[in-house]
Amino acid sequence: MDPVFLAFAAFGVFVFGISKGGVPGPIAMLAVPVMSFAMSPLQAAGILLPLLIIMDFSAIYLYWKKWIIKILKIIIPASIVGILFGAFTFKYTNEDQIRIMVGIISIIFVLISFIQKSNSLLKPTKLKGYFWSCIAGYTSFLIHAGNPPMNFYTLPLKLDKISFIGTMTMAFLVINVVKLIPYYYVGLLAPSNLIVSLILLPLAFISVLIGYFIQKKIPEKIFFNVIYILLFLSGLKLIYDGII
Repeated sequence: MDPVFLAFAAFGVFVFGISKGGVPGPIAMLAVPVMSFAMSPLQAAGILLPLLIIMDFSAIYLYWKKWIIKILKIIIPASIVGILFGAFTFKYTNEDQIRIMVGIISIIFVLISFIQKSNSLLKPTKLKGYFWSCIAGYTSFLIHAGNPPMNFYTLPLKLDKISFIGTMTMAFLVINVVKLIPYYYVGLLAPSNLIVSLILLPLAFISVLIGYFIQKKIPEKIFFNVIYILLFLSGLKLIYDGII
């Protein structure tokens, strides 16, 4: 295989892996855009999905029972609705439009978080949870970028670091397993993609462990500040990729 192709694919797997291990999530959003330098975004998404599921199972072992059920009951059903919408509209989807949309959501969220004083816009409610989780299911289906919309609901909940990671890990484990079915039917799990996934399998395990040990050394306040910074930078990156 082309070494350049494998290098970009390995980068995508690594950043997703350390994110699954607990390093602030938005860094994973760099995976598909960077991989797209060497392949189509759709091929990148197809290669990543089987590995994401393996990473999710690895991460859920590390954060076993650290999730919050009442939040998952909001996130998971709404995300599945978003996945179904993405599957049925797949052939009409413009990837660059999705990048721009996710980027704008990311930046608006960060700006509102730091500028507005009353917190009324970000105050978490069930309705907001259903809405943003549905959007997250949709963007996760398209380019594995479910974190920014999901953060619109989950970050204002002000969970402690471990509960936040555990809840997000379980949510995306279910989301990614559900995505297997439509991915198969739209042809994103082609044998050629699965071969690349298999080659990169060891890196998936290693990167999750690296992320787990890194997050243990990050204080909680710094942890969430880093999330906001990376979310903002990822938003700029996705908008740039969508326009250029």
